[in-house]
Amino acid sequence: MRKQRHVALMGTALALALFATGCGSAGDDYSGQKIKPAGQAADNGDASGTSKRDTPAKTLEVKRTAKLGDVVTDSNGWTLYRYDEDTASPSQSNCNGKCEKAWPPVPAKDAKASAGISKEQIGKVKRSDGSWQLTLGGWPVYRFAKDAEPGDWEGHGVDGMWNALAPDGNKASARNVKDLQAVKNPELGKILTDSKGRTLYRFDKDSAWPMKSNCKGECLKSWVPAKPADKDKVEGVNPKLLSTYKRADGTEQMSIDCWPLYWFKGDKKPGDINGQGKMGMWHAATDEGKRAGVAP
Repeated sequence: MRKQRHVALMGTALALALFATGCGSAGDDYSGQKIKPAGQAADNGDASGTSKRDTPAKTLEVKRTAKLGDVVTDSNGWTLYRYDEDTASPSQSNCNGKCEKAWPPVPAKDAKASAGISKEQIGKVKRSDGSWQLTLGGWPVYRFAKDAEPGDWEGHGVDGMWNALAPDGNKASARNVKDLQAVKNPELGKILTDSKGRTLYRFDKDSAWPMKSNCKGECLKSWVPAKPADKDKVEGVNPKLLSTYKRADGTEQMSIDCWPLYWFKGDKKPGDINGQGKMGMWHAATDEGKRAGVAP
């Protein structure tokens, strides 16, 4: 009996110790969750630093989203944010203390622009603690501690004052989503992409005059007709080149310079060009409706 009582008392003491460690330790609290100091992610991070929140952004990338248009990320894919309480002219951060633990400022060191971001937009601002913070379009740049993995944008809209960054430093917004956009591909030059960043292709077996699609049956299992674009949501393309093709099943398909356009199921992420050259008859479409990567 004495031995059982001793074990029970030890168990109770252990439970109390664990409770005190989890809930009674000193530190800041944010929305009911313990926030670790800037630089420590929700997990312990890894050797590559992809889970760190206080590392330099390095190359700023542009990620196409269907809901917010183009969003800026760091080189590891973490979404970058701006705060309405800050100012861009002059640049000033007003996120300090508890705020900066939830929204770690991005260091200014080693930042550079990629395609879609002007290097003139990149700058820095001195914080109250003397450190230098990255700015984009004059706005101080942050990450969000509650983004669980690269590509998340859980911080967008928080408190009505935090927003994912657009490439020019403005707020990312659904108003910025483009149905059709010409982007520069390092291999093919200017090519067309849809609202989800998918490459658009044309098929050599189709015809432009008369406009006709010859992708039917089995072909449609891999190549999906692109939906017509709102001409007010087109960028880098002459709207006069766009038209709509009515398919045999009654659905409508976008075309450029009278060539029907498709996206390829083999492309898994924005920017993929896995359909280029398929069967020698599929080619990414240029901003003029030509075959990308093919000499005139």
